[in-house]
Amino acid sequence: MRNDLDRVTTTGPDMRVYSEAIERSREHFAHLVGVDASAVAIASQTSVVAGLVAAGLPDGAEVLCVRDDFSSMILPFVHAGRGIHVRFAELPALADAITSTTELVSFSLVQSATGEVADAQAVARSARERGARTFCDATQAVGWLPVDATMFDAVVCHAYKWLCAPRGVAFLVLRDELVGDLRPVYAGWYAGEDPWASCYGGHDARRFDVSPAWPVFVGAEPALGLFAGLDPAEVYAYTTALAASLRVKAGLPAPTRPSAIVTWPDAGGRSLARLAEAGITASGRNGRVRVALHIFNDAEDVEMVARALGW
Repeated sequence: MRNDLDRVTTTGPDMRVYSEAIERSREHFAHLVGVDASAVAIASQTSVVAGLVAAGLPDGAEVLCVRDDFSSMILPFVHAGRGIHVRFAELPALADAITSTTELVSFSLVQSATGEVADAQAVARSARERGARTFCDATQAVGWLPVDATMFDAVVCHAYKWLCAPRGVAFLVLRDELVGDLRPVYAGWYAGEDPWASCYGGHDARRFDVSPAWPVFVGAEPALGLFAGLDPAEVYAYTTALAASLRVKAGLPAPTRPSAIVTWPDAGGRSLARLAEAGITASGRNGRVRVALHIFNDAEDVEMVARALGW
């Protein structure tokens, strides 16, 4: 991105460079989640995508959400109006909470606050059996957890978390049926089949493209390309093994499904403060401290956390 800025200030912007970065980013992400690039729209934020999905719901629809899920997967439906009703369930009970009156299940594949991994197969199966659609946030998953976007009707992912991209690069994956049912309410000039020759929209998921912020895709493309070239199973095994070793040192129980995120109660913020003092980047979420183990972490980083906390 620095190189791009230098080039722009000396020779001006090159639209070809930006367009190629965007389309390669789209292709990389499509590869990561197992779909064709035609099923992927570019976006900027999770909440904007959720707002698009909410706008496509019929009046009076019931939306089932996970209690304490990330707010971007809840608030667009809470504030959608038109009689849309939001109901909540605990993550382990999500599949069983889907009923014949549920229009949409909106949930994060991996919970931001706790690192809990949803039983995606059970949720998708239950939704199909009851005629509900699924809207899955994979922001906390793609980059360490293998994700098959074809399991769901719609998937959103912001790439600035596990995919190490700049903020402002997100993706929306849509089933063909949903492409026809949703209205491209945010469509701009880039949503045409050929953005440079048309402003009237295409027939696949690209009709939902938002106008891109050019420089962030220049930074995102090499990061996405790196992840697209890795073996997802190896990444999953590596990151979850690091997290498991940290749980052993902390005396924490193993989760129902392996996760690369380790959290524990920290209402007073003492653990988070000690980690910060040791120069370790962690975060506080909903009264818990959260340590995320990425592909760039190693066993020594786990030891650093343990030493900082006196384990």
